Amino acid sequence: MCTLVILRRPGHDWPLIIAANRDEMATRPWRPPGRHWQDRVEVIAGQDETAGGTWLGLNDWGVIAGVLNRPGSLGPDAALRSRGELPLEALDHAEAIEAAKALSALDATSYRTFNLVIADAIGAYWLSSDGESVRSAPIPEGISMITAHDLNDTASPRIARFLPLFEAAATPDPENSDWAAWQTLLGCGGEDAMSIKTDSGFATVSSSLLALPDPLKPGVKPVWLFAPGAPDKTPYSAIDL
Repeated sequence: MCTLVILRRPGHDWPLIIAANRDEMATRPWRPPGRHWQDRVEVIAGQDETAGGTWLGLNDWGVIAGVLNRPGSLGPDAALRSRGELPLEALDHAEAIEAAKALSALDATSYRTFNLVIADAIGAYWLSSDGESVRSAPIPEGISMITAHDLNDTASPRIARFLPLFEAAATPDPENSDWAAWQTLLGCGGEDAMSIKTDSGFATVSSSLLALPDPLKPGVKPVWLFAPGAPDKTPYSAIDL
């Protein structure tokens, strides 16, 4: 079960901040965020080497897209398309609202169930598929959290435990490279942990911290810090954007 935390602050110098932990089988090969697709040179994303898609990416127009499983849908289905295609399709668009409209119209029966987050400095959207249809809803201002469950759904034990902690934590300061409070939360273990490791090999295999600047302030670039392993044990470093 992956996790994504999003902070929306329209009008702020840094209107969008995202934190994400990726939980996956440790043996599944992947590549860290980069420009891995010759037909999508504007996209920077991690690449799943098995299916060729991604779990989280950013494009040069300032759109971020990330996909998560829904309950009971872990792993691929050979008869269906990979959910890793979905963020890439979203990142073909220059605006989050246009990406959300386009992805809302896709054939949900072609994929296993999913949650998809699409956001930019202006708006953010949560798309959810039950395998039959896709519903779309705006993500409100402030802090929200999503796992395999619905947005901010405290039926998810991880959301029930950590959403109040993120709300109470010191807000990241990308301009001064201060992400300490959120880094600590992303690495938390224990019951309903943010960072996990199981006997089956399923574990938190990477972590990301992203921030988008106000698009009206030229010359300020987005920030993406990436930890290529469990965030409680692996240092973050900046991705070259």
